[in-house]
Amino acid sequence: MSSSLMTATDPAPFLLRRNTGDLPQAVETLAKALPRRDLATVLADANRDAAHKGRTTAFGSMDPRPADWYCWEDGDDDTPDWYPQGVTATSEAGRKDVQALAVSWYWKPDGPKPERGIRLSFLSPATKKYRHVLLVLPKGSSYGAIDIHAGGIAWYGDLIYVADTSRGLRVFDTRHIYEVKGDDDKIGLQGGRYHAYGYRYVMPQVDTWTGTGSARFSFAAVDRSTSPHTLVSGEYVDPAEEPGKVGRVARWPIAADGTLAAGADGRVAASDAYALPAAKIQGALSRGGRWYLSQAASAASNGSLLVVEGGKTTAVRRFPVGPEDLTCWSEKGQLWSLTEFRHRRVVFAVPL
Repeated sequence: MSSSLMTATDPAPFLLRRNTGDLPQAVETLAKALPRRDLATVLADANRDAAHKGRTTAFGSMDPRPADWYCWEDGDDDTPDWYPQGVTATSEAGRKDVQALAVSWYWKPDGPKPERGIRLSFLSPATKKYRHVLLVLPKGSSYGAIDIHAGGIAWYGDLIYVADTSRGLRVFDTRHIYEVKGDDDKIGLQGGRYHAYGYRYVMPQVDTWTGTGSARFSFAAVDRSTSPHTLVSGEYVDPAEEPGKVGRVARWPIAADGTLAAGADGRVAASDAYALPAAKIQGALSRGGRWYLSQAASAASNGSLLVVEGGKTTAVRRFPVGPEDLTCWSEKGQLWSLTEFRHRRVVFAVPL
């Protein structure tokens, strides 16, 4: 850890511009061509088993032990092509109609393979099942894969924000999930049919927030303890790759409809920003004046959960190997995270 202090910094570099473009028209075209399905339907149609408990070796010498956790099916735990990165929950979204966790994955194939983009896994704690949904970029009457890292996600109402490292935030809407029955090796509208690499459901991008300053968007979360509620974004920095650089976090005001609270010019500035007290932060969550930071170590070493109050790091707890994004399930009083490395992939909770 490079410092125990988390200090306020200039929020001016944290500026986003709304750049919706032709997305609404393209989404409307898909809405006319494909059957729309709500989130409850997707969860009821979940086709993979999330093992509850089990595989405790993934946690190493974690302290304290997790309060709850789920493991992926072997094919998702073992794959060298897809890596889980972001996590969020219906609690963070403020949803009462359904209960679910959502996890983002990005395509990083082992060997030369065509781009497959990014996906979300919606996991139901009630059934212990999950379903992958492919996230796509609509264009005209078709759509394509999205080639980004998807290092963090945040959920507010119907809207899911996906971090796009160097560009800003991409927005997806759970009211716009469409059922597709196409071939495994095709994407978009081909031969008069829609395809999605064999995925049954697609969720098209509906909005874009483009960064106009120097900010990086590595992870995301929602803070419902602020007024107005805020979206948290932050920067991952590895000192071995960027000597002397310090990562930062910022909070962005959220409007009542779930969009960022932009002015008439379509721009939104961060409410505040802070320099992080440590390097290699993979996720950040603020709640009631307290910050939680997920810190990576190595592919073979336990990470850490840093707790910061009053600008000072008050606790450093052992996290699993390869910890990533963070979210809060407030009704359960739990902080949720996930791990990315093969054979150790879990979604887990610790008490707030």
